[in-house]
Amino acid sequence: MGKDHNLLEELDKTTLPQHVAIIMDGNGRWAQKRLMPRFAGHKSGVNTVRAIVEASVQLGIKALTLFAFSSENWQRPQKEVDTLMDLFVSALEREVAQLHKNNVCLKFIGDRTVFSSKLQQRINESESLTAANSGLQLSIAANYGGKWDILQAVQKIAAKVKANELEPSDITVADIETYMCLADMPAPDLFIRTGGEQRISNFLIWQLAYTELYFTEVLWPDFDITAFIEAIKAYSGRQRRFGLTGEQVAKQGNA
Repeated sequence: MGKDHNLLEELDKTTLPQHVAIIMDGNGRWAQKRLMPRFAGHKSGVNTVRAIVEASVQLGIKALTLFAFSSENWQRPQKEVDTLMDLFVSALEREVAQLHKNNVCLKFIGDRTVFSSKLQQRINESESLTAANSGLQLSIAANYGGKWDILQAVQKIAAKVKANELEPSDITVADIETYMCLADMPAPDLFIRTGGEQRISNFLIWQLAYTELYFTEVLWPDFDITAFIEAIKAYSGRQRRFGLTGEQVAKQGNA
């Protein structure tokens, strides 16, 4: 990783995003362009995940959230779904020891109850092993959807209202966020989607309210450290306003 290491070292650490969220799109198309079955692209994509996680650790990025499998992906061909499930299991078995060694805390967000007992066991084991780690917070969104995330939070709040523990008029934005996935970390600063599509596809639709969006034509298996650095540089060059004017933000920076 010599050349890549040098590129990472050249980045201005004071302007880095602290939380990066990525839709890893383009695995199937990457494989089809090479006259390979779609699952070959998913397997190659695991290597990219490893490289981006390692780069995030090296840069000191605090949180990385990856969209691995959406609640809508069950509609894909059964063979591809089965292959993805098998890949989840094998990737966890291979990668979690190295993640633990690198002080990465691994969590899964989404409805895991529909997964096989074997996959649920691997998820639970990997979370338990890395729970005390204080480095990169790596969240894998699997069988996750942004609408589902909001719905399950609202259902929990509704239960508190029904139990007379909370008045409807007292419900705040903070109350809702408390019951949502990623409640224990700040919202993403930078959202990246590879593969050329320019939409967020039901991913963290609440949490991305003020996130900087970055889209690239690069297919996920080809999304290397150089491409990651380009995304970070694009983010670093933006002025984040959060509803303020540019002049107000500049004054805050000079205060």
